[in-house]
Amino acid sequence: MSSESETQAPSQSVGPEYRPATQKPTATVSTALDHENVHILAQTPQLIALLTMIRDKDTGRADFIFYSNRIIRLLVEEGLNHLPVVEHTITTPVGRNYSGVKFEGKICGVSIMRAGESMEQGLRDCCRSVRIGKILIQRDEETSKPKLYYDKLPEDIAERWVLLLDPMLATGGSALMAVDVLKSRGVPEDHILFLNLIASPEGAKNFAKRFPKVRVVTAFVDMGLDAKNYIVPGLGDFGDRFYTM
Repeated sequence: MSSESETQAPSQSVGPEYRPATQKPTATVSTALDHENVHILAQTPQLIALLTMIRDKDTGRADFIFYSNRIIRLLVEEGLNHLPVVEHTITTPVGRNYSGVKFEGKICGVSIMRAGESMEQGLRDCCRSVRIGKILIQRDEETSKPKLYYDKLPEDIAERWVLLLDPMLATGGSALMAVDVLKSRGVPEDHILFLNLIASPEGAKNFAKRFPKVRVVTAFVDMGLDAKNYIVPGLGDFGDRFYTM
């Protein structure tokens, strides 16, 4: 397990490419991972500023929700870029043809309750009338292992591309079980995209190795996990800060 003392967070100057490094501030950026199925959002000034806001322990609930929703929107937009498209030619109002594309197949979202539900609105904002399912996984107090307690999924989910939603990926236990549930319902592994705000290197690596055909789209890979398996530096309990604090 990593710790803050063992791992030094990567940093770089942040800002437009046309500005010299001397005119750009230095900020902590995502840890890079050598897994083709893990896609980390570009570490832009906008993203780093938004992450700074939601990481701050002094950020109130209203601001936490607002800035989290902005990051979620960026994740959903990027996730949609990884779905397959087919050629589609249309005619414009001036009578000219335009050779474009359209999405191939149907999609749905599946949130890992409770924190994953915070990402549903961001998906709805981008995909009107999208179907959304839910999975509830909690740790079994006797075995300390994840246990499936509830799931409600579209009947035709095996025929859809699935965007799996959970903001935090620590050890990865819940996300791994969620993918197992989806696969048991007939969803092909390569039809699943996992959208995530902050991941630990351990969780992301475990997930990527276990399901090499599932594409992970995350905003940031943090330094590691502490002795209690909390992501560090992290942002605390996402669900508590979004829904109650």
